[in-house]
Amino acid sequence: MKNAFGAALFLCFIFSFVQLVAQSADDAALKEIADHRKKQFKEFKDKSTSPLPSKDVKRFSGLNYFPIDLKYRVQAKFVLNASPVLFKMKTTTTRLPNYRKYGEVQFTLDGQNFVLEVYQSPDLMKMPGYEDYLFIPFTDSTNGDETYEVGRYLEFRVPNSEDVVIDFNLCYNPYCSYGKEDGSYSCPIPPAANALNIPVRAGELKYH
Repeated sequence: MKNAFGAALFLCFIFSFVQLVAQSADDAALKEIADHRKKQFKEFKDKSTSPLPSKDVKRFSGLNYFPIDLKYRVQAKFVLNASPVLFKMKTTTTRLPNYRKYGEVQFTLDGQNFVLEVYQSPDLMKMPGYEDYLFIPFTDSTNGDETYEVGRYLEFRVPNSEDVVIDFNLCYNPYCSYGKEDGSYSCPIPPAANALNIPVRAGELKYH
């Protein structure tokens, strides 16, 4: 009887501990999302850094987002590309910047398996603070309706292991989506390989 009681108590302890760890991870994720959005707000409200048309900066009150949903924070496997080659990535202008496929992330979402390619800019990596910078441009079935028609971006960094987290709550619109008057932005168009055939209702919505 004592052994059974002790086992039950131990299982309760383990269950409580697992719940505590999961809650702590969720809290950290929510803080990361909140910090990301605060950073965006500060950048967009500052005339010197805002990608908005000048007439919109003063009255800017925040970007539009889907409600936070941690189902879109997925565990993924990163696979390094052993033989990366440079290619010209299409943009919203005639500019064709060099990129290389650095690797890919493999994950499951809504019961389906997906792969997104991860890209590196050889020019950007020469800039201080961007040595390990990577990015994931992607499209999904919300584009053109709920989200920017060209697609959205996720920032990424060179990982230390193959086990990574992809949080679509952090995805954002290209700068060229905000309609700045001088047309100064030239934004990479997500390659066809990064087209998701499901709606990703997380992250940033259309600006207007």
